[in-house]
Amino acid sequence: MGGKKQDEEQNSSEYGSPAQFDPNFNGPIHNRSCTDIICCILFMLVLAGYMVVGILAWLYGDPRHVLYPRNSTGSFCGMGLNRDKPNVMYFDIIKCVTGTNIMAAALQGLQCPTTQICVKSCPSDFWALSPVAYMPGENPAKFFRQEYCVPSFQLEGTNLKATDIINQELCPYFNMPTSSVLGRCLPSFTGDAYNPSNIPLNFTIQGMNANQSVSAILNATGDVVNGFNAKDVGLRIFEDFAKSWQWIVAGLVIAMVVSVFFLLLLRFTAPILVWVLIVGVLAVGAFGIWYCYNEYMSLAASSLTFNNVGFSTNVDVYLQVRDTWLAFLIILCIVEAILLLALIFLRTRIFIAIALIQETSKALGHMMSTLFYPIITFVLLLVCVSYWGITALVCRYLATSGGPVYKVVALNASQGDCSTIRANETCDPEMFNSTQYPACPSARCIFINYNTEGLFQRNLFNLQLYNVVAFLWCVNFVIALGHCSLAGAFGSYYWAFSKPADIPTFPLVQSFMRALRYHVGSLAFGALILTLVQIVRIILEYMDHKLKSTQNPCARFIMCCLKCCFWCLEKFIKFINRNAYIMIAIYGKNFCVSAKNAFSLLMRNIVRVVVLDKVTDLLLFFGKLLVVGGVGVLAFFFFSGRIQSPGTVFETAALNYYWMPIITVIFGAYLIAHGFFSVYNMGVDTLFLCFLEDLERNDGSPEKPYYMSKNMMKILNKKNKQPKTG
Repeated sequence: MGGKKQDEEQNSSEYGSPAQFDPNFNGPIHNRSCTDIICCILFMLVLAGYMVVGILAWLYGDPRHVLYPRNSTGSFCGMGLNRDKPNVMYFDIIKCVTGTNIMAAALQGLQCPTTQICVKSCPSDFWALSPVAYMPGENPAKFFRQEYCVPSFQLEGTNLKATDIINQELCPYFNMPTSSVLGRCLPSFTGDAYNPSNIPLNFTIQGMNANQSVSAILNATGDVVNGFNAKDVGLRIFEDFAKSWQWIVAGLVIAMVVSVFFLLLLRFTAPILVWVLIVGVLAVGAFGIWYCYNEYMSLAASSLTFNNVGFSTNVDVYLQVRDTWLAFLIILCIVEAILLLALIFLRTRIFIAIALIQETSKALGHMMSTLFYPIITFVLLLVCVSYWGITALVCRYLATSGGPVYKVVALNASQGDCSTIRANETCDPEMFNSTQYPACPSARCIFINYNTEGLFQRNLFNLQLYNVVAFLWCVNFVIALGHCSLAGAFGSYYWAFSKPADIPTFPLVQSFMRALRYHVGSLAFGALILTLVQIVRIILEYMDHKLKSTQNPCARFIMCCLKCCFWCLEKFIKFINRNAYIMIAIYGKNFCVSAKNAFSLLMRNIVRVVVLDKVTDLLLFFGKLLVVGGVGVLAFFFFSGRIQSPGTVFETAALNYYWMPIITVIFGAYLIAHGFFSVYNMGVDTLFLCFLEDLERNDGSPEKPYYMSKNMMKILNKKNKQPKTG
């Protein structure tokens, strides 16, 4: 009966004709040609453009605007004449935050509407100008701090009064405890600097008393400083990593060893684990049926019905209704019956799935190098991510490739008549003289931003968009290259008639070189299709984020449906691409033909595909849970001090946040397990496609022998016939 059903599946022509026997085929073909050349050329052009964008940004941009802060005249602190003054100090920090966020303004090249100077160190105390300084005849040099005044202004010998100095913002009339954050002097909230006993009574700004002045500064800069309060936490976390990095690495090594051991152990324990998982699912269902029946019988005397309860947000009320448990009982019985019937009728396919899993473990034992291929993928992905980040940053540098723009600004418009200053009036800081505006003593020539009228500046958004598309395409190509390389190696293993004698030397290296030499275009083609779908998903996510502020349920429902559809489309394309790369690695055909052949082959064996996919997913999920959970529990007991380290090498009490190393170990263990298990999953998928091709191509005769393992032939009640001897 089983053999007849197999023949019916193979003879089905709905999804194409079965593969025909080829006497010259014995594994991944070697005489192949380049595929999808047009897409290969396009991909190379995009990569070349990607590199050109980065080079242009570095050549024409000015990265100093992120690395170094600027003073009011646009000069960089920590460079040139200001080499010994790495920090920028704001005369009146309240003016910085009233119009825009100080850090955002500083990072984007905009300047606060207050004088900014470069200083050696940020002020660390409260200070306010003494009221005596305003009295006639007093020398301002006795009251102001020269180190915080504009460098071109000298207190000694000046004829200006204290009021004039303040109005023209030549020197600050107050300062408060600050600390350097990325070279910017921001309010420091560490320690007891803001203890009332440390605030002098004469510390007043804008006519407020001491407490009001401090409160105004805290409120105005709270959104900025709270974000940088994490600096202290970050330093503590960094300190914890410095103390425990050896043990974190040890935990990751344990995760790697356990992952490899588990995958190799599946060769002997796969049948037990699979059946334990299946029986466990059935046992849970049986327990649910028993529990629902007991609850149903215990409520026999209850007269409560759904009509009596009506609609209620309290779920416990419905659990007191007898019909609720009856509904649960019926649903569980139906599910349990379906599972039992599926188990009975699909038992042969479950045995095939187990045999494929065992065969994959066997293949890994003969090709251990495949287990470590994820390291190559990780390095290539790290290069892609790093280059994307750097390019995104240097593309931002292109905004600074234009010349600096200086404008005349009234720092204190309430002093004098500043209406003589024209709107957007530009100036030259070296030629500017404030005496040109006698009615506005606070007029200054201040750097505003860089010229945005150049070619690069006008196309900054397009360059960033190009950066994102190229990044996604490169990442998807790297993943495709990994799939194709592994598929070629596992294909070489399956189509070796006498294993391991007929397995090629260095099958992974050969497969990797074939993929790079012949199939860059096909891999780029599949990666491009996936990239386009991901771009649409990113756009939908952006639109959904914007629509959240609107209360239009219809628009949000449509957006939710679109997101769901494209999520499903992305999953489907990943499935098609994965199997297409396997066919490319084995037969060397272009992407479209390979995708069509793979899809047709899988659809001709759809039941086997579903069973194998679910059994493999369940087993690998169990393996990941075992590795990550086991290593995570071990890390928790170790870093929390419940398990003492050997000797006195490491003291857990010295850690500030012991949970950070634990999270790092768990996250790292997941990445390691995912990397190893992805290789295993690729092996199962490749061997499965080869197995289906083997069934269609061969019949077990001496001319067309099966390449599958003896265990799989036994499950299918097939065997290779021995040639007749004379």
